[in-house]
Amino acid sequence: MTAAVHTHTSLREHIGVALDRPVTLAVVGAGARGAAYAELAAQWPERVRVVAVAEPRDTVRERFAARHGLPHENTVADWRELAARGRIADAVLVATLDADHLAPTTTFAEQGYDILLEKPIAPSEAESVAIGEAAARTGAMVAVCHVMRYTRYTRTVKELLADIGEVVSVEHLEPIGAYHFAHSFVRGNWRRTEETSCTLLAKSCHDIDWLGHVVGRPVVRASSFGGLFHFRPENRPAEAADRCLDCPLRDSCAYSATTLYRDGLRHGGTKRYFTRVMTAGVLTEEAVTRALAEGPYGRCVYACDNDAVDHQVVSLEYEGGATASFTMTAFTPLENRRTKIFGTRGQLTGDGRHIHVHDFRTERTTTVDTSLDGSSAAEGHAGGDENLIRSFVDALHQGRPELIRSGIGESVAGHRVVFAAERARRTGTVVTL
Repeated sequence: MTAAVHTHTSLREHIGVALDRPVTLAVVGAGARGAAYAELAAQWPERVRVVAVAEPRDTVRERFAARHGLPHENTVADWRELAARGRIADAVLVATLDADHLAPTTTFAEQGYDILLEKPIAPSEAESVAIGEAAARTGAMVAVCHVMRYTRYTRTVKELLADIGEVVSVEHLEPIGAYHFAHSFVRGNWRRTEETSCTLLAKSCHDIDWLGHVVGRPVVRASSFGGLFHFRPENRPAEAADRCLDCPLRDSCAYSATTLYRDGLRHGGTKRYFTRVMTAGVLTEEAVTRALAEGPYGRCVYACDNDAVDHQVVSLEYEGGATASFTMTAFTPLENRRTKIFGTRGQLTGDGRHIHVHDFRTERTTTVDTSLDGSSAAEGHAGGDENLIRSFVDALHQGRPELIRSGIGESVAGHRVVFAAERARRTGTVVTL
């Protein structure tokens, strides 16, 4: 079945009625996230079928098209070419770079598509609000990829909150991981705030959204502190070269690109994901060496054009008086987020997999393991990626909008908290929402 042989539908047209065919999906942006989400969708061919792609990089686009068996006419470099053809699918996944979300999302919403939008919604508050307004105006379902909402861990946390009484305060840590930060926010696409977005938005809009989801109340005030502490030219060792391949410190530096990407090539895991990003998917020694010698990921972390903050704390006050403190830092191992929730009858502690609930009356602690197979919470965002795609597809296929847990309205509200916290950091003030 191709995109041309049926009448395309949107969720608002068949609420409560299941489709008798797979949902058709166009992908705009076939980079790391777009390709990963499409790969997950390919698990359920009876429910969803990828039918088109728009991706400017020839090699990436051709590889994606071959993987999903796309016809030539549905394989284009520019999303505008897809839009010019009118409605060719039921839904579109927008996974372009952050700065390129507004135009395709609003255009496809106007054409009647339902949309799965990679986070963040947009790099500015005005553009984020504009996308929310476009969804409201057109009636398009726009689901944001806040994958943390879709994990079994999060669902269990929400269920166990009743055991600790009323939430009074929350302590939440996002340990980005040293080599992850060096890859994405020093050498990579998110290194320049003016070109993409602030680190708090790019990396931790998930966390601010998750805190709001857990507390269940709107934020009324925000304050924040932080900055670029370490990855600066003045911290560069005297012997360091501009590129890690040429550097005498490459085997001893904690941020060595040669170590990171060659480990990824040889040993797999999360480092392999980053290596795949660096080489546009070509996992060979030659491709890695060429990228280290010529591309942005081979640069010394102290000789880049980065300005992304490497540590930040955010304090939030919610309606009713509950508070939360959030810490985002580069200077950690690559590990799970950690949270303590303090309630009037007990304390809940979680690490992305295990949840410990301490009851003040009995002084007993109960532990719940939310992993179904003993796997790490880091893989696929603890099942969040797969559950997100399944929920989006099933919402369309079964006509059940309630399956979407990250609708555009709540997501815009969470983004506005992020923008308020960043204003607070820059101005040294407390911002009232």
